[in-house]
Amino acid sequence: MKRRIRRSEQEYLIDCCALCKCSENCPDKYGEKITLKSQELTVHYFCLLMSSGVYQRGEENEGIYGFLVDDIKQEVRRSSRLKCAVCKKNGASVGCYVKSCQKKVHFPCGKQHQFIFQFTDLFPSYCKDHSPTQSLPVSACVSEPMSCSVCLDPIEPVLSYSVLKCPACHGSWFHRDCVQNQAHSAGMFFFRCTLCNNKDMFQQEMLRMGVHIPERDAAWELEENAYGELLQVYQHCDAKKCLSHNGRTYSSRTGWFQILRCALCGSRGTHRKCGSLKLDETNWACEDCAGAVDGTGRLFAILCLFWSNWAVKGIVFWCYLICCAKNKLEINIDNLMIGRPFLLGGSAREILQELASQTSQHQLSMPVVVNGNKVLEAAMELVKRSDFNPSHALAVRFTSNKHSSSPDTCPGNTRHFLRLLVQQLQDTVFEGPDGAKTLTLDARALREDVYFDVGCLLSLSLVHGGPPLGFFSRALYLCLFNFPRDTPLTVEDMGNTGFTDKVKKIQESKSLEELREAMESASEYLEVAGCTRPVESLSDKDTLVKDIVSFHLITRMQLPVQRFCEGLKTLGVFDQVQMFPGAFVGLFCSSHDKLTADTMAALFTVQFSDQEETVEKETAVVTFWRHYLLECEVGRCATSLEDVLIFATSADVVPAVGFSPSPSLSFLHPLDPAGAFPVSQPSSNRLLLPVVSSYQAFKKHMEYAVCQLTVLQSI
Repeated sequence: MKRRIRRSEQEYLIDCCALCKCSENCPDKYGEKITLKSQELTVHYFCLLMSSGVYQRGEENEGIYGFLVDDIKQEVRRSSRLKCAVCKKNGASVGCYVKSCQKKVHFPCGKQHQFIFQFTDLFPSYCKDHSPTQSLPVSACVSEPMSCSVCLDPIEPVLSYSVLKCPACHGSWFHRDCVQNQAHSAGMFFFRCTLCNNKDMFQQEMLRMGVHIPERDAAWELEENAYGELLQVYQHCDAKKCLSHNGRTYSSRTGWFQILRCALCGSRGTHRKCGSLKLDETNWACEDCAGAVDGTGRLFAILCLFWSNWAVKGIVFWCYLICCAKNKLEINIDNLMIGRPFLLGGSAREILQELASQTSQHQLSMPVVVNGNKVLEAAMELVKRSDFNPSHALAVRFTSNKHSSSPDTCPGNTRHFLRLLVQQLQDTVFEGPDGAKTLTLDARALREDVYFDVGCLLSLSLVHGGPPLGFFSRALYLCLFNFPRDTPLTVEDMGNTGFTDKVKKIQESKSLEELREAMESASEYLEVAGCTRPVESLSDKDTLVKDIVSFHLITRMQLPVQRFCEGLKTLGVFDQVQMFPGAFVGLFCSSHDKLTADTMAALFTVQFSDQEETVEKETAVVTFWRHYLLECEVGRCATSLEDVLIFATSADVVPAVGFSPSPSLSFLHPLDPAGAFPVSQPSSNRLLLPVVSSYQAFKKHMEYAVCQLTVLQSI
C-alpha cells in the first residue's frame, strides 16, 4: 500500500529544488528559485543551467526560461541514479565537462569543493582537477601592500581557486566571493576591473573562471533613489567637548563655529574652536584618518597629487588608508608610493622611468657585439640567447674602428645601437607608409616567432633609452590597446593595396548591380574571409564592408598580434600601456617633434667655471652656441640639429625614457686656438665647447667635429 504523504511534508518537498534537494533561497549562490505549483516542481536556476542532461528546447516563455517541464522531470529521473562525488547521495545532475572524467556532483556540493561553472556558451562545469587556472606573466610585478580590490582586506598574491586577478592590468587581485558579489551587484553593463577599468577582457576572464555575470543593469540603477543618503552632508561636531552654545549640529557660514569635515573620510566633523584650529584653517583630518599616515605633514599634498592625476584610483587609495586606520593597521606612505608606482598614471616618460629603475638595480650586463651596421642581426641573436635577461644593462660594442674608442658599457653606444635598431625594425614585420605602419602577415615570421622577438626588442628599446617609436598607425594601436575606445576600423585602415581598392569599390557602389559586380571582382578574397553572401539590397554593403575590414585587420592577424603583444610584455611595457593608453599614444603613433634651436638650447644645462675671469669668455661662447643652433635650424650650417645632438649624446631625439643624466655644457680653454675643437662625452651627455674669440672660429670647429662623426657613422 502506498504511503500517504502529510501535507506539511509535501509542501517541504515542493519547496526543495528537484535537482539538488536543497530548499535554500539564495539568488547570489544558486540563482533564482523557481516554483511551478501546477507541476509541483521547484528548481534553482543555476542547478538547471549546469545540469548535464537537459537543454533549452522551448521558447523563452515556455516551461522555465525555455527548459520544458517534461525535460526537467526526465533530468531529475536521470540524475536520481547518479551518486554525488562529495555528499555520496543520489541526484548528482552536474558532471565534469572533460569526457574522461566521471565526477558528478550536486550544484551546491560542487561550489563547496571548487568546481568551476562557466556561465557562457554550453555552460560547462569542471572539477578541481580539470578546472581552468590563471597564470602570472614573468614580467608582471607584484607589489606590496597587496589587498583585495573590492573589500580592501589583505590578500596573499598567490593565484588559486579563491584568489583571482585582472588579466588586463595584473595589479588588481580579488577574493572570488568578493568579485562574485561585485558582479551580481554591477551586472553586465557595469562589471569591470576596479583598478584599470577594463571591461571586455575582464568579463571574459571572469566568466572563464566561473564568475556569474547577470545580464541586466546594475542593481543601483534599478533601485529608486539609491544614492539618496549621499545627498546629505555630515553636519556634526565630534570634538570631546563642544564649545558651541547652539549645539553640536550648529554650523556658521564662517568663523570659529563653522563645522569642518574630515578631508579624507568626510564622516567626522569639528568646529574650529572645538578642534583648536586656526581661524583661517580649512584642512582637517579626524583621528582615525590621521592615524593612517606617518605624521610628517604630507597627508594633504599626497591627497592633492592623487586627486589631480586619477580620481578613481585616488578613491581606491584613500579607502585603503581609511580601512587601515579603522583597523589600527600601520602603513607606510613611502612604501605605498614606491611599491605601486603606476597607481597615479602620469606621463609615458614617468612610467618608463619607473620601469627603467628595474634595470638600474642589476649590476650584470648583457654583451652585444655589432658587426658594422648589422644591428638587427645582433639584436635577434641577443633575444634568442638562453641567458637573455631584459633587466640587465646592455654592453654594446661595435667591431668597426669608428666606435672602438668607446667602452662597452658606454650609454652612448647603447643609444646609437637602439636608434639604429628601431629604424631597422620598421622593415621587419611592418608595412605601410612611414609614420603609419601596421603589422604584416608573414608565414615565415610566424614560424620563426619573429613577432614576439620584435615586440620584445621594442620594449627593450623603450626602457633602455631608445627613441620614441612614432611609426605605429592608429589602427595598429587600436588593435593592440583598444584606444580610442569604441572607434570603428575603416577601409582606410587596411592600407594601400590592390585588395583595398576592391573593397572601396564595394563601399562606393551606387546600385545593387554595381555592388554585385564589385563583389564578383573580389570573390576569391571574400570566400577566404567568409564574406561570400547573397545581397538583396544596397544597404547590405555596410555590413559586408564592416565584416571584411574586421577579418582583414583582426581575425586574419589574431596570431601575429597575440605574439607581438606577448613580446611587448617584456619589462612590463605592454601592461602599463594597456592601463594608460592615452598617455602612450603619442609615443607609439606620433612622429617626434622636430628639434628647434630653442628646444635644443633648453636641453643643455650650462655649467660655468668657478673663476670669475673666465666666466665672461664662457658667456660669449654660450652666445656663439645659441647662434650656431639657429643657423643649423635654418640650414646655414653643414650640420643639422640632429647631427649636433648625436655628437653630444649619440641620440638624434630625446629618448622615450628621457636623458639620464641631463645633457650639460662645459667649456674647454685651449692654449692653441687652432686646435680648439669641441669634445663630446656621450656616456655623461656632456658637451665641452671650445672658448674662442670669434663666432667664425667657433662655427668652423663645431662643423668639423660634428661632420667628422657623421661621415664615420655613414661608412
